[in-house]
Amino acid sequence: MIEIHSVPYDLGGARQGSRLGPDALRLAGLVPTLTEVLGKETVSVGKRITTNLDVERSETGLPFVDPLMSVLEPLKTATLASLEAGRLPLMLGGEHSLSVGPISACLEKFGSELAVFWIDAHADINTPGVSPSLNVHGMPLALLSGAGSGSSDEAIDSDWTRLQTVVGTTKLPLSHVSWLGLRDVDEGEQEPVGHGFPISMHRIDRHGIVDAWERIVQRIRDCGCKYLYVSFDVDVMDPILAPGTGTSVRGGLTYREAHLLAELMHDTLASPNAPFKLIGLDLVEVSPIHDTNNQTATVTVEWVASLFGKRILRGAF
Repeated sequence: MIEIHSVPYDLGGARQGSRLGPDALRLAGLVPTLTEVLGKETVSVGKRITTNLDVERSETGLPFVDPLMSVLEPLKTATLASLEAGRLPLMLGGEHSLSVGPISACLEKFGSELAVFWIDAHADINTPGVSPSLNVHGMPLALLSGAGSGSSDEAIDSDWTRLQTVVGTTKLPLSHVSWLGLRDVDEGEQEPVGHGFPISMHRIDRHGIVDAWERIVQRIRDCGCKYLYVSFDVDVMDPILAPGTGTSVRGGLTYREAHLLAELMHDTLASPNAPFKLIGLDLVEVSPIHDTNNQTATVTVEWVASLFGKRILRGAF
């Protein structure tokens, strides 16, 4: 059973609009598509977590920490409830900082056996001390891994500590993080990314998606992880396909590359001898106000359908 939680929040980035992402995904047919692929009574609509977005940017500290905290904490609680009920939580963002909530819940339940697959053009592992923008949507993996703020500003450091209380005592080892689709990595992210398993678009251009997924599977196995959380940022796709996002970067995945990845993931996860189990998923950074005809939400729904088993021909690869 998939349980969908929606979080229309987008104050942590430079360009707002992804607060409309959950509704765009629903209007693109997410629920009926999943129901068609998986069967009746396989999808339920869980929490819709909201906060006041009509707030001014704070003059000190990290921007918009209070509204972010007000959605992360109930999102973590809702995710834990899904996991305890034996359901697979699917979080619809909103921006990528929201992934801190569900991944923190998964860390609390699965601990050191959790791996995270971050499908994104960006590494999202800035700390306040190295971030060029202080936009928190570029910091979730730094928060989850327990990195220090790196800032000499006491207000910023205090806000960073507050955000880390959501994560709790169990941190995410960077060695358990795999990235795919990277093509815009900030200078301050270069060193921490090297502690994980990054696959850039350059690598994909040279060796392809099959090689990339096989390497990621082996990496997760080598880390001894039995559970997988997948975070899918729509900007991993080329903006020709997915223009509706606030941080688009040219040179991303093609339509077929993205779907081949999803199909390979499904084949691995659905195998009787699957090396690990999918226990959570999020779809983030869909921004309809930067889109054309809800194209980005539509291709995202199609990608999810492939992840859960939709094929061109039944019984054929």
